[in-house]
Amino acid sequence: MSPLPRGAARPDEAPDGHQELAALLGAWALGACAPGESARVEAHLGTCRSCAAEAGRFSDAVTLLEPPRGLDMDPGLRGRVLAGCLARRPAALPLPGWAAPLDAEAARLDALLDDMDEHEWDTPVELRWYEGGRRHGTVTTAAGVLDHLFAVDGLLARLTGLPDPLPWPGGTPPLDPAERTAARWAAPGPDARGPWREQIRALVRAAAGREDGGDGDGALPDAYVGRAFACWTHARDIAEAVDYPYGAPDGPHLRRFVDLAARRLPGSIARRRRAGDAASPARLAPAGTPGRALHLEVEGAGGGDWFIPVDMPDAAVAAAWDDKPVARVALDDVVFCQLAAGRVAPDEVAAGGYGDADVIRDVLCAAAELSRL
Repeated sequence: MSPLPRGAARPDEAPDGHQELAALLGAWALGACAPGESARVEAHLGTCRSCAAEAGRFSDAVTLLEPPRGLDMDPGLRGRVLAGCLARRPAALPLPGWAAPLDAEAARLDALLDDMDEHEWDTPVELRWYEGGRRHGTVTTAAGVLDHLFAVDGLLARLTGLPDPLPWPGGTPPLDPAERTAARWAAPGPDARGPWREQIRALVRAAAGREDGGDGDGALPDAYVGRAFACWTHARDIAEAVDYPYGAPDGPHLRRFVDLAARRLPGSIARRRRAGDAASPARLAPAGTPGRALHLEVEGAGGGDWFIPVDMPDAAVAAAWDDKPVARVALDDVVFCQLAAGRVAPDEVAAGGYGDADVIRDVLCAAAELSRL
C-alpha cells in the first residue's frame, strides 16, 4: 500500500471531526449527503486511509443493492405518459402513428445532447454506410451529425410544404442527401441544435391531423418513419462516441423501422442485380407470380415475419407466401436495423438461416445497401 501524502493524518492522530465524517460514509456511498457534507467527506477520504477503505466497502455494497442502470430513459416511457394524458384529454389534432417515432426519437436525441458536456460536442463520430459491396465511412463530430440531420430532414420539410431550411445561393437546394450534407458542412453557420429542434417541432405539427397514406403505405408516412430511423441511428453514433448508454426504440416504433427496411429490400436486390453484384442468378417467374421468396424472420419487440420476393422488384413484400420459400433467415430486430443502417456488414451480422445460401447473402447485402450517408 502506498504511503500517505505528506502531512496526512493517520486514524490514531485524526483531527477533530473524524468520527463525524466516518459516520457519514454510508450516507455518502448512497448519495444521500448534502453537497457540503459530500465535499467534507471526500476531502477527508484523501487523508484518512481507514475511512477510504471503509468507503470502498460501502460503495461495493451499494452496487450489490442497486446494480448500475443506463442513463437513457425507458424509450416507451414518454409514449405511455402521453397516452395517459391523451386518454384524459384527447388531442384536437392527433398525431398519426407513422409520425410518432420521429417525435419520440428526436426527443431522446435532444435529451442525450442535453446531457453532454460542452467538450463532447467535438468528439469524433464516425458515420458509416455500405455501398457497392464494401464499407464506406466519414468522420465528423457530434455537432456535424446534427448538421447532417438538419440538412437531410429539410427534404421531409419540403415534402410537407414547409420551407427548405438549407440556404442555397442562386437556386433551389439540392435533393441529394449527400450534397445537402456537404453543403451544410462546408458552411455550417450557427449551432444546428436550436434550428434542428424547431424543424422537428414544425414537422410534428405538420403531421398532426393528417391522413396522408393513412396508417399504412404512402410516401409521407414512409418519409417520416425513415427520418425517425435516421435520428435513432445517428443518436446511437453519438452515444457510442461519448460512451453514453442508448437503448432501442419502443417496440411498436422499432417494428415500423423493420417493416420499412423489409419493404425496400426487393428494390435493393434489383439494384444489386443490375450492378452485377448479385450472387444468385435471376430467374424468370410465371406471369402474375412474384417467383421465389426468402422468409425473413425478425425476432424481438419490433419483429415479425416478412416474405421477400427475390426475382421481381415490383412484387409486394408479404406476411404470407403461397409457395415454399427458397431460404429463411432469422435475426434480432436491432441487429436487422443496424444492418440496414450500414452499422454492421453482411458477413459480420449475427443471423441464422437455411436454404439457398446465395439468396441469403443477396438479401443480407441488399439490406446493408439500404444505408446511405
